Amino acid sequence: MKSQLYISKVTKRNIRNGLLFVSPFLIGFTCFIAYPILASLYYSFCDFNIFQEPRWIGIENYRNMLKDDLFITSAYNTIYYTLLYIPFSLFFGIGMALLLNTKVKGLSIYRTIYYLPTLVPTVAASILWLQILDPTYGLINNILRIFGIYGPGWIADPKWAKPSLVIMGFWGIGGAVIIYLAGLQDVPQQLYEAAELDGASSWQKVIYITIPMISPIILFNLIIGIIGALQYFTQAYVMTSGGPANSTLFYSLYLFRNAFQFFRMGYASAMAWLLFITTLICTLVVLKSSARWVYYGGTK
Repeated sequence: MKSQLYISKVTKRNIRNGLLFVSPFLIGFTCFIAYPILASLYYSFCDFNIFQEPRWIGIENYRNMLKDDLFITSAYNTIYYTLLYIPFSLFFGIGMALLLNTKVKGLSIYRTIYYLPTLVPTVAASILWLQILDPTYGLINNILRIFGIYGPGWIADPKWAKPSLVIMGFWGIGGAVIIYLAGLQDVPQQLYEAAELDGASSWQKVIYITIPMISPIILFNLIIGIIGALQYFTQAYVMTSGGPANSTLFYSLYLFRNAFQFFRMGYASAMAWLLFITTLICTLVVLKSSARWVYYGGTK
C-alpha cells in the first residue's frame, strides 16, 4: 500500500509538473487559436460589426453570399487563378528540378540563384514586379519593344492581370524546386540503368520512373499549392488592391475588406468558414485520389 501510495504521489507530481511546463502553450493556444476559431464560427451566424453586440441571424450571412456580386467575382477570380497556377507550377517546378539535377559545371551556383527569390519578402517582391510589369516603363515590355513587339498592359489590363500574377508566382517557385530536388536524389539509380538496358529513352525514363518515384512529393506540393492559391492575398493587395475592374479581387482580399474596411465581421467570418470548408474538401479529394497515382516505395 505504501508503495502504491508513493507511486501515486510521484505520478501526480509528474503530471502537475508536466502541466506547468506546457501551460504557456496551453494558455496561448486557448487564447489565440481555439477561442478565435470558435468565436468566428459563432460570429458567422451573427450580424456583428465590432461596435455593437453580435445579433443572431442564423444562416443569413451564407445566403447573402449568393446575392453578392463581388463575392461571386472574388470566388471566380480565385478559382481561375488556382486552375491556371497549380498545373503550370507543378510542370514548371518539376522541369526546373530535372534541369538542376543534371551533372553540369557550377550546378550548385545555379541552384542557389534559383532559390534566392524565395528569400525576398513577399511585399518587396510585389513592389519589384510592379516595376517589371509596368506597361509603359516595365522591363518585360521594354525587352519586347527591341524585337518590335508591343506587350500587353499586364496588371493594368483586366484580361492580363491574373495571368500576370501567375507569371510572377513562377519567380518564387524555388522552394518547391528544392523539395523536388531532394526527392530526385532518392530515386534508385539502378532503375535508370535497367531502363537503359531495355532501350528506354530519356523521356520514357522521366515518365515511367522519375514521376512515379517522386509522386509523394508531387502530392505534397499539390496540396500546399492548392491551399496557398485559395488564400492568395498579399500580392494582389500590394500590387492592384483588387483592380483593375475587380479582375484581381481574390477571395481573401474581399474577406479582408469585409472584416477590416466595412467592419462586417459576421459576414467575413462566414466567408472564412466557407473558405476553410472548401480548402478541406479540395485537400480530401486530392488525398482520396492519391491512392491511384502516388507510389510509396517499400509499400505493398
